[in-house]
Amino acid sequence: MSADTILTNVKTALRVTTEAFDDELTGLIESAQLDLGIAGVEIPEPFNGIINTAIVTYVKCHFGESDEYDRLKKSYDEQKAQLSMTTGYTDWGR
Repeated sequence: MSADTILTNVKTALRVTTEAFDDELTGLIESAQLDLGIAGVEIPEPFNGIINTAIVTYVKCHFGESDEYDRLKKSYDEQKAQLSMTTGYTDWGR
């Protein structure tokens, strides 16, 4: 999945149709990828649906002033924890 594709997916999930927020959203996408990396998650290129979902959840949590911050943060943290313990998404044990 290319950078343009993940940006499109994030914008669709947020119901954003303008390009006015592209820089902010791209920054949040990069932050999500770095956060997953810190947790030991290797992001395959192109990344798949489960990685896409985690990134979208992270961005939805941190974009603007989400009324659902707590729920989204918990969801993202659970996704990250599951990915960090799943064979195929980490280099642990290799």
